[in-house]
Amino acid sequence: MTERVVLAFSGGLDTSYCVLALKQQGFEVHTAFVDTGGIAADQKDWIAERARALGAAEHHELDAAVPLWDQFVVPLLWSGARMLEQYPMLCSDRYVIVEQCLRLADELGTRHFAHGCTGMGNDQLRFDQSVRSLGDYVIHAPIRELQRETSNVRAHELELMEKAGVEVPQSSSRYSINENLLGVTLSGQEIDEFGVPGEDTQVWCKPREEWPAGKLELTIGFQGGRAVSLDDQPMEGPQLLAELNRRLGAYGVGRHIYTGDVSIGLKGRIVFECPGIDGLLVAQRALREAVNTRLQNQFHASIAQRWAELVYTGFFFEPHKADLEAYLESANEYVTGVVRLATDGGSVQAVALGSRYLLKDPDAVYAQSAAWTPEEAEGFVKLLGQSSTLAARIRKDS
Repeated sequence: MTERVVLAFSGGLDTSYCVLALKQQGFEVHTAFVDTGGIAADQKDWIAERARALGAAEHHELDAAVPLWDQFVVPLLWSGARMLEQYPMLCSDRYVIVEQCLRLADELGTRHFAHGCTGMGNDQLRFDQSVRSLGDYVIHAPIRELQRETSNVRAHELELMEKAGVEVPQSSSRYSINENLLGVTLSGQEIDEFGVPGEDTQVWCKPREEWPAGKLELTIGFQGGRAVSLDDQPMEGPQLLAELNRRLGAYGVGRHIYTGDVSIGLKGRIVFECPGIDGLLVAQRALREAVNTRLQNQFHASIAQRWAELVYTGFFFEPHKADLEAYLESANEYVTGVVRLATDGGSVQAVALGSRYLLKDPDAVYAQSAAWTPEEAEGFVKLLGQSSTLAARIRKDS
């Protein structure tokens, strides 16, 4: 009986090559498209047709928008984390993809799993480490293996596709594109070379000349740090994020260029667009910092940075990450309320918020009124600065 292998399949150039390579190795290839949102129905149909055209034994479509929201977006909002304070780990759909594909492999009775990662980026860490954390499987990485034979992987792939009579979309020949509920990332060509990204790298975020006239305002409701409503309408997470992507993307919100350190020692550069994630992070932070104490807010940054490092570098199923999320959930217990966002285009701001848990003294308003006397304020300032005052006095005389 021919051994089966489950291939995480997107329909792009790399995973298309993987189907042909795995078939050449004698495997019965089962392609698995894990739908993590952001893909239109006609695109999913095209991906299924592509898999069959390449000779997949069977194509499987798995819905994972809800797991992606629950397992990644919720703790992302709790933490407010961005890698190097810029990148909100849009790559994290990989973890849900692995989990879904391994579940399918179990159903098909195989321990073989394949992905289309190269040996140059961080995705290989995310895929490989997740597989090893979740069970005992054999990992196949045809693109990484191809690098043993050639240094120009993309040219080799395109040549093989042409020989096999498989058409490659023009965008795929120029860029590596990943699109999901979280956003869109693009790499390749001038992006990799630190040049100006081409106009065709603008996907969800409209250019300035296409922005609607007038200001966009919307409100997001939170419960325990989770986004639960949009404009006072209760909404499931994936639907809420998709709607924010559409509405904020129309105003050009969420477009970024990011240079990061690849774990194996290279500099990686991508264009990414995440209108909804940008809006949610801005809103959630405004509310969180208004209801939590000064000490909670100070400590939060270190937890967020650690959580981001684990997620970015492949340790999504690491027990330490679960420990951090237990703290983050606790720290978001009172992050409940409504935040109003506004944009004229390009960026978004939290312009107003309300919560019954706001740390607001009715008898004291910053720069307006105080619930203490001038003498108390003067004594506080004196005692707070006592150590610095002593240091200045003693060192001046030495």
